[in-house]
This record gives sequence, C-alpha cells and structure tokens, in this order.
Amino acid sequence: MRSRARLVVAAGGAVRELRSQAPLTLLPRRGTAAGRDPALTVHLVGSAATPLGGDDVELDVVVEPGAHLVLTGVAAAVALAAPGGSRFAVRLEIGGGASVRYLPEPTVVTRRADHLTVLDAVLGDGARLRCRDVLVAGRHGEAPGRYRGSTRVTGPGGPLLVQTQDLDPSPAHLAGRRVLATEVLVWGEDPAEASTGEWWSLTPLARGGTLATAVGPDAVTTQRDLATAVAAHPGWSSTVLAAVPSLQ
Repeated sequence: MRSRARLVVAAGGAVRELRSQAPLTLLPRRGTAAGRDPALTVHLVGSAATPLGGDDVELDVVVEPGAHLVLTGVAAAVALAAPGGSRFAVRLEIGGGASVRYLPEPTVVTRRADHLTVLDAVLGDGARLRCRDVLVAGRHGEAPGRYRGSTRVTGPGGPLLVQTQDLDPSPAHLAGRRVLATEVLVWGEDPAEASTGEWWSLTPLARGGTLATAVGPDAVTTQRDLATAVAAHPGWSSTVLAAVPSLQ
C-alpha cells in the first residue's frame, strides 16, 4: 500500500493543510485541554493494519515560523511479514522560532518483517525539536526481523545529526536486550558534557543538539531510563520548570 499524508501548521495553531491517506490518519486534538496548550497536538492513528510488507508510507510536516506542534502516536506500530519490505518516512520542515515534539509510540519488528524508517528534519533559525524513537526487537519470546533506520537533522549551519541503525535478528546489537530508545533534543541549552547511567546516555552533539539513548529488556523500563536521560538535559528541564511553576 502506498500512502502520502501532509500537515501544514501556522502560528497560533491554525491548520493550513491536513491530508490523510490510509493507513495513516492525522487527528488534531480538540476540546478544553487543547485550548490550554499553546502547541497544536495531532495524533497519528493507524486506520489499517500497518506496516505490512509492501507498505510505503510518507508523512510531510511543515511547521511555519512561530508555530508549535506536538505529533504523537496512540498505539504501537507492529511491523508484520508479507511479501516485500515496508517503509515509513517522515519529513519535518520547522520554521524559525517554531517547535516540534515528535513522540510516536514504539515500533515492534516481528520475526519475518523487513522494515525501514526515515526521519529527515530541517530546522530554521531558533527552531526547536524533540524527536523520540523506540524500537522493540520482536514480540515477547520472538526473535526480531530486520530493521533499518535513518535519521538526519539539519540546522541553519548544516547537519547536526546523521545516524543510521541497522539491526538484524542477532541479539548482539543491543547487548542481549530487546529495546532501543533514542531521543534527539535541539531545545535550548545543551549539556556541557556527556552523562551516563547503567543503561542510558546523554551526549551533546558537536554542532548543537543532544542525543539521548537507552537500551533495556522491555519498552516500559527502557522508556523510563530514556526519560531519566532527557531530564538531565538543561534546555528541556528549564522548559518543564517554566511550564509547571510548582516544580521550581
């Protein structure tokens, strides 16, 4: 199945363009809670079983200068076997002074799957990005299939992060663990130096931005460790404190 979806967000949370195509549906959040948040929240909803072999899904997102977007999933994506590999590509164009939080739910790569993901983010002057990716290698008690992931984040001065992950069924890639979680933060002040825990790390990038990484035995534990790493990021932490004065 070939699918192309597109979202264009203007300052103030106005949606200039919203185009969904099965198996990907974009649903803006409505109601009282949405009115209290200056960022527009859009949920990614699977309207059909996906990703299956042969699926080719692309999402283009344009966030105009001064606009703020939270793009989030509602359920884990389960990559299933079928003839041919599957592909999911996301392109983010973030204007000056704008922000995007891209926080999808985990992707589970089942035994016979062959799944490719691509993330390409381009940031304007003063733009901010928080982007999370959680990969689960197989269902419980199941060996994983093949996964390849490509991430490229580009700022006004050039590339900030170019990273490729290539995991095959061998458990050696994750030190015998099943879950790999990463988060890219281009969000205010970066840490002065790297910090680590038992199964997580937070590493400032050479040209700006920070990469958090965690590995673990299950998605809950790994995402908790990833949250610990992200909490050590000074730019993101200051944003959280500003939003919740009682924490100061």
